[in-house]
Amino acid sequence: MQTFSAQQAAELASVTRGDLIESRHLGSLVVLAPDGSPALTLGAPQEPVYARSALKPLQAIASMNAGAELQGAQIALAAGSHTGSFEHMKVAQSILAEANLTADALACPSAWPADEPSYQALLQAGHDKQKLAFNCSGKHAAFLWACLKSAWPIETYTSPEHPLQQLVLETVRDFTGEEPQHLTVDGCGAPLVATSLLGLARAYSTLGSAVENIQADARAATVATAMVDYPEYVHAPGGSDTLLAVHLDAVVKRGAEGVLAIGLRSGASVALKIQDGSNRAAPLVAVRALQAAGFLETAQADQALEAALRPVLGGDQPVGAIELGSAFEGLL
Repeated sequence: MQTFSAQQAAELASVTRGDLIESRHLGSLVVLAPDGSPALTLGAPQEPVYARSALKPLQAIASMNAGAELQGAQIALAAGSHTGSFEHMKVAQSILAEANLTADALACPSAWPADEPSYQALLQAGHDKQKLAFNCSGKHAAFLWACLKSAWPIETYTSPEHPLQQLVLETVRDFTGEEPQHLTVDGCGAPLVATSLLGLARAYSTLGSAVENIQADARAATVATAMVDYPEYVHAPGGSDTLLAVHLDAVVKRGAEGVLAIGLRSGASVALKIQDGSNRAAPLVAVRALQAAGFLETAQADQALEAALRPVLGGDQPVGAIELGSAFEGLL
């Protein structure tokens, strides 16, 4: 089995250095209008992909439906991929404390913080890698709290047969409108399923339109609003997901291997996968796709990308850029 092929993919972006295109990024994407209809499709968005951490908001919803009484930054951290700063670890620890557990109960791997100051502080203090520093520790802490609230066993909480993981599957099914496919294991040790980009975009359309919306599904509204209100816990201060969320006032979540999904308050959404697994072009592609489909004004798109994109450097000077690929010709 495989996801979409190179022949099905579209050239979504290229990377220039000097006057030469140095790299090209192929992939697929779909933009959905607020009514759920496809407004723009490139590549093969109907094919299955592993959305990876872009599924975390749905996993957080499942945890809360199972009883985890997450609030504020705890919700954003459970739905996010944090960088292991001391503040992130503190919030993950606060979730465990609600369940009277320690980090030893987490089934995710140990890691060094991606946050440089926190990493250096741990080294200087003579500490080793920490489970709390792993980017999925918030999700796992929420899983554990949910299990205890529902009187489910915590020792096997990452088993696909566990009641919590069955609830996650049900939640993915409800939000994507698709039957989950290709059950496997994510990098954090939790079960992972594949959906199409169409299904992922449906989920983010629901999440985006649920922000501060009292008429939306209550749990979706709670998770989506927390992600918008506490974006630095979804990623990190200065992280691309955080910056896009702030400038677009939207639910934004990347996944490993080149996945990115955005849900706007209007209900428009975009979901994409870069086939080679690189995330560097994903913000540009996603934002310009929403703009091309008519759901973002040019000025707002420009401001978001100015904040989130990084130049191609030669030494410390810009010598190139990430640019849209040939699939966007005539769209903007």
